[in-house]
Amino acid sequence: MIPRLRRALAGVLAVTLLAAAGCTADDWPAVPAPSTATGGDPRPNIVFVLTDDLSANLVPYLPSVLALQKEGTTFTDYTVTDSLCCPSRASILRGQYPHHTGIFKNHGADGGFQLFHSRGEEKSTFATDLQAAGYRTAFLGKYLNEYLPRNTQGTGRPYVPPGWDEWYVGGNAYQNYDYALNENGVVTTYGHRPQDYLTDVLSAKASAFITTAAASGRPFMMEVATYTPHSPYTPAVADTSKFLDVKAPRTAAYDTIPDHAPHWLSRHAPLTTKQRQTLDLEFRRRVQAVQSVDRMITSLRATLDRAGVAGDTIVVFNSDNGYHMGEYRLTSGKQTAFDTDVNVPLVVAGPGVRAGQTVPAVVENIDLRPTFAELAGTTAPTPEVDGRSLVPLLSGVTPPDWRDTALIEHRDPATDPHDPDYERDSANIPPAYNALRTRTFTYVEYVDGSKEFYDRTTDPAMLDNVIAQLTPQRLAQLHQQVLTLTACEGQSACATAGRSRRSGS
Repeated sequence: MIPRLRRALAGVLAVTLLAAAGCTADDWPAVPAPSTATGGDPRPNIVFVLTDDLSANLVPYLPSVLALQKEGTTFTDYTVTDSLCCPSRASILRGQYPHHTGIFKNHGADGGFQLFHSRGEEKSTFATDLQAAGYRTAFLGKYLNEYLPRNTQGTGRPYVPPGWDEWYVGGNAYQNYDYALNENGVVTTYGHRPQDYLTDVLSAKASAFITTAAASGRPFMMEVATYTPHSPYTPAVADTSKFLDVKAPRTAAYDTIPDHAPHWLSRHAPLTTKQRQTLDLEFRRRVQAVQSVDRMITSLRATLDRAGVAGDTIVVFNSDNGYHMGEYRLTSGKQTAFDTDVNVPLVVAGPGVRAGQTVPAVVENIDLRPTFAELAGTTAPTPEVDGRSLVPLLSGVTPPDWRDTALIEHRDPATDPHDPDYERDSANIPPAYNALRTRTFTYVEYVDGSKEFYDRTTDPAMLDNVIAQLTPQRLAQLHQQVLTLTACEGQSACATAGRSRRSGS
């Protein structure tokens, strides 16, 4: 590790070790601040790649991510707060659960960009944290559902949210062609030429930002949020002839209903031949589509190297939610509490991050905001943020009071035909639910009174709902933890609520 980053992250690790020893905050050393005496800013740059609907079964088709895993840390029990775009992205930006952000859907009275904006939530995000700490910030790609490039929000020009120095953001650009971008307040339209493919355009703009920001000498933070591989799963022209023999994975859960499945799921008939063929085609297109993401990551890392800042930069790879394709007799979609939908890739590499490390600690997307803040030598507002920084885990230290339970909150399902996540067959959409996910089990409470409990140590495919085998006392414990977690607000309260009273969770 280069000296200036060793100094910065050594301070972070010291804080962690003191906390583990029972020391109070007054005993903690400060994370090193920028110092002109050392000839530069000691804090790392951050490149955050957020993909859309990328499930774990696509990672084997991404050599760049496999390389990141070898060079850095993979979180095996990373859970999203909801397997739906806007609630998940709001949790990332704010570091809060959906019940705290108020964002439960992609649009309407209880979700979407317009609600996020009207609640004033853009005024405090990881972007505002880092910009206030002196970082140069940039956002490229997909922001929040309902955001459109020509929105003015009463400003008189295409709207750019607080916290972002540079802004290249689209609206409903899921086709990856024929879209518009708000480019720092000026709307630019793109067509259907091969060079207009959106992921490639974002890659070029992101590389240009890295080059300029690195030359300035200031630390920078950039989020590149691709629309890929969200439906309609459009690949770049150069990738349409690749992976022609790939099919949707025939896992143990493929075309199988769990024993003692809840009512909404138990009625599903076996997949038809046509459905299987469609699933194979869609999975193939998803594999083809993510090749552009792979090229982008490779290109961004090469740009970091050319700019002389590769050794100063943390690279984070993530997805807003997962995706099922035939599992549990469900056609393509998300929104369930199954691992296909809520347990998604999180890979971090860079200075101070242990290479080849796999971390099984229970982490969530609410943890990214405080992580970015700590890396930047600042803090996210703890009364406001529900998550905790992952920095100790990146260095190989798991705080003894770390949570053992993740919360998933899913409300009114996306049944509006104008919603990009609309599913024509409403039988494939679960009713509203709250769920707990630990390293060993998943527990679900549906609004209709149905419940599920999957012991993933003996049933990793989640094919046997053993809720009937739980004692009344155990059911009461689980229900109480759901109530406590779905009411918590703030880092302290949510950290306590995320620790189970039952050992072995």
